[in-house]
Amino acid sequence: MPQATSPVPPARMVRAPRKAPLHPRRVFGHKSLGLFALVASLLAPAAVWAGGPPGVAPAETAPAAEAPADVKTLTMLMVRQLRPDRLPPLSLLDLPPKDDGLAGARLAIDDNNTTGRFLKQNFTLELIESEDPADLIAETKKRVEGGLGFIITDLDAKPTIDLADALKGLDAVIFNTSAPDENIREEDCRANLKHTAPSRAMLSDALSQYLAWKRWGNWVLVTGPTPEDKAFAEALRRSAQRFGMKIVEEREFKYDPGSRRSDGGFEQIQQQIPTFTQKLPAHDVLVVSDEGELFGEYFPYRTWDAKPVVGTAGLFPTSWHPAIELWGGTQFQNRFQRLANRTMRPLDYNAWIAVRSIGEAATRKQSVDRKALIEYMLSPEFEIAAFKGRRLTYRAWNGQLRQPLVLATGKMHVTVSPQPGFLHQFTELDTLGIDRPETKCRAYQK
Repeated sequence: MPQATSPVPPARMVRAPRKAPLHPRRVFGHKSLGLFALVASLLAPAAVWAGGPPGVAPAETAPAAEAPADVKTLTMLMVRQLRPDRLPPLSLLDLPPKDDGLAGARLAIDDNNTTGRFLKQNFTLELIESEDPADLIAETKKRVEGGLGFIITDLDAKPTIDLADALKGLDAVIFNTSAPDENIREEDCRANLKHTAPSRAMLSDALSQYLAWKRWGNWVLVTGPTPEDKAFAEALRRSAQRFGMKIVEEREFKYDPGSRRSDGGFEQIQQQIPTFTQKLPAHDVLVVSDEGELFGEYFPYRTWDAKPVVGTAGLFPTSWHPAIELWGGTQFQNRFQRLANRTMRPLDYNAWIAVRSIGEAATRKQSVDRKALIEYMLSPEFEIAAFKGRRLTYRAWNGQLRQPLVLATGKMHVTVSPQPGFLHQFTELDTLGIDRPETKCRAYQK
């Protein structure tokens, strides 16, 4: 990649001149101990997948392996909100698998058990899923009161906060793996809630840094009509101001999802998109905010002007991409492929980090006591290696996982943010998202 001579400096920052066999390979730091992991995988007890109660859809189950008397078991609970009314993405290639997120959690359970066997620790995973968030919250609270302390969620923002409130005062911590909403990390944050999913502000900052590095400073912003589209658009406006970009025009794209796959639809789109993007002011990139993936993929190669498309289509920011090979990513991807018979998606990665965080804490403390592990994960001493080239930690002011973010296309990753030249007095990872001086979260203050 050619080096830019003077990227635009960020505001307030310093510019410097399924039932699959175990296939674990334990990673310490960034080096794989293959033989060690192979022996461990042959000896480690099987992971357990347990179902939910009546009224909550059960998970696929495997027989629970009885651990020896001297082995301590730590059970985690994954809570999945089923969303049958969600419209499918435009491309058949992007249809989410039924085990999206769950497969990543399962791989992490296998990884935890790889070393857990040598420390006489056994990790298991239970799953509950339902279309009704109220049922999920009630069942989760029952299980926490019964002794579970670690909850991995794939929920929308409001049920996530409702669950955190329902578990207030109990010895439990929730890991949000899917909701990118800023409010649940800021004004509506909760002390028992951590986030492995990147926030919208982190995603937009990761993209904006690269556009600043490329000197693509003039944007046209195209936004969809949904609340999620508008929320990401607001994050993009914030990032543009933060990194010295200029939004020269905004347009809202209105669409009819009912006929988008009808015969001849591509011919209509081929005429509609150029017409929609006519008479725009001079710009470097067209930035699309379409979180539901309902229209954004129509824009690349169809705009009136020959400009790159970025945002939620074209070049997009993400926590993970199936083409990543850096930092041991190849062996990580291969292990997931063998377990799930598909490639790893961002939700899988977010769930994997959540489960691995718990396992890493148990390994470091040599304990499965939930109070001790929760306290340790909230401390500055906690960190985790996660195939991102550096150790990751959780922000002390809102529970958000710090991590580099990938900018990618459908086939390849293009770059990784933070970009060169965007420095911070503590860690460059805090140039992505809401920094400590900006936070509105008060729940973590002691």
